[in-house]
Amino acid sequence: MSFHLSVADVAATIDHAILKPELTLAEVDAELEVAARYSLFSVCVRPGDVPHVVDRLEGTGVATGTVIGFPHGTTSTAAKVAEARQALADGAVELDMVLNIGRLRSAMLDDVEQDIRAVVEAADGHVVKVILETAYLDDGQVVAACHAAERAGASFVKTSTGFAGGGATVEHLRIMRAEVSDAVQVKASGGVRSLDTLLQMRELGVTRFGTSASATILDDVAARVAGSEGTGATDASSY
Repeated sequence: MSFHLSVADVAATIDHAILKPELTLAEVDAELEVAARYSLFSVCVRPGDVPHVVDRLEGTGVATGTVIGFPHGTTSTAAKVAEARQALADGAVELDMVLNIGRLRSAMLDDVEQDIRAVVEAADGHVVKVILETAYLDDGQVVAACHAAERAGASFVKTSTGFAGGGATVEHLRIMRAEVSDAVQVKASGGVRSLDTLLQMRELGVTRFGTSASATILDDVAARVAGSEGTGATDASSY
C-alpha cells in the first residue's frame, strides 16, 4: 500500500495528542496552534479541555476529539457513558475510549463488549476508537479485543494510550488489521514520533496516527518533498 507523500495527505491522518496531565492551558494553546498551522485532521485532548479547544479551533477545520475512561479503562460503564455524553455536548466529535483491560485479561469478553457497546450507543453515530493498550496484552488478547470492539460497533481499534510504558508495534498492528474487517479502521498511537515509523505503519493499513510529534513528522515530509522536486519521487513507497 502506498500513498502520495505530501504534507496535506499526511496531516489528514494525524490526531495531535494533547493529553499530558501536567499541561497548562497556555501549553495546550501552543499545541492547538501547531494543529491549526499544519491543518491536522484533529486534536485529541483531555475531557475538561474540550469546550476551550472547540472554541479556539473554530474556523480552522481541525476536529476536536477526546478520551473516555483514560488512561486505565477501569471506570464503570455508566461513568464512561456519562463522560461520552458530556464530551459530545461540549463539542467533541470523536471519542477514544479505553476498554476494560483487566476484564479483557480475565477473559470476561462479554463484559468488555458490553462496555464498548454502551459508549458506542452513547456516541450516537460519532466515531468511537477503542484503545486496547496492547503493551499489557498477549497476541490472543489483542485478537479477542479486536473482535469485541467490532461486534460492539466501534469505528476504530487503537493500540495504546501512550501512558502504559509501551506503544504501537508493527507486530500488534499486523494482528489488528488482520482481525477486523474493512469496516473498522486501525489507529496507531504511542511511539509514533518519526515519518519513517508513520510510513511503515501506513503500509500495514493503519489510517490514523496519534502523536505529539506532528510538527517533526510534517516538517520531514516537507523536506523530503522539496528534496525530490524534479525527480518524481514523491510516493511514500520511495522511502
